[in-house]
Amino acid sequence: MKRLKDLPGTIPVFPLPGALLLPRARLPLHIFEPRYLAMLDDCLKTEARLIGMVQPHVVPGRDEDGLHRIGCAGRVTQFSETEDGRYMVTLTGLSRYRIQGEVDGFTPYRRCEVSWDGFERDQQGAETDTGFDRSTFMNLLNRYFMSKELSADWDTLQEADDELLLNSLSMLLEFSPEDKQALLEAPSLSTRRETLVTLIEYTLRGGEEDLMQ
Repeated sequence: MKRLKDLPGTIPVFPLPGALLLPRARLPLHIFEPRYLAMLDDCLKTEARLIGMVQPHVVPGRDEDGLHRIGCAGRVTQFSETEDGRYMVTLTGLSRYRIQGEVDGFTPYRRCEVSWDGFERDQQGAETDTGFDRSTFMNLLNRYFMSKELSADWDTLQEADDELLLNSLSMLLEFSPEDKQALLEAPSLSTRRETLVTLIEYTLRGGEEDLMQ
């Protein structure tokens, strides 16, 4: 795994509403737009093979979306090309980053200057959550799944370690882009779990507006 000081200062970014990547987690992507096909081709030519996932947001008066300041970079660890030229890609989360500014250039995709400072913990081993009451959480999650008429492999969920369980749910459950951003920016696994619980409870109460706005 690359160390913080070895990470590039400029990376391609992929603004995708609602798509959340977290450190050590895996995000499957289906890439078919020409600009992102070009991004992937260029990415695979680099040693780092990094793509920065980031949440876009609407900027009044601008045609192009703005970008949230914090995103998460993933390394392309698997990819396959379909017969019609599309790519199925897996990104493995490496570290969050903070956008310093966009880079002007001739690429059809967006690139940003980024700082990795403050996210050193992302590149270490899996986090634990000492305050995690799994039994209470699983009961809440069961109520959420029932309300959404979703099925789950409960044995697998019960056996998953804290980080895998909480991060996978943060990535997979249907929350708004702003709420996904709040989960991304959580400074610790415990804070992410607290945010996730708040979002689930809010959904169960029938909340319709973005909780984190």
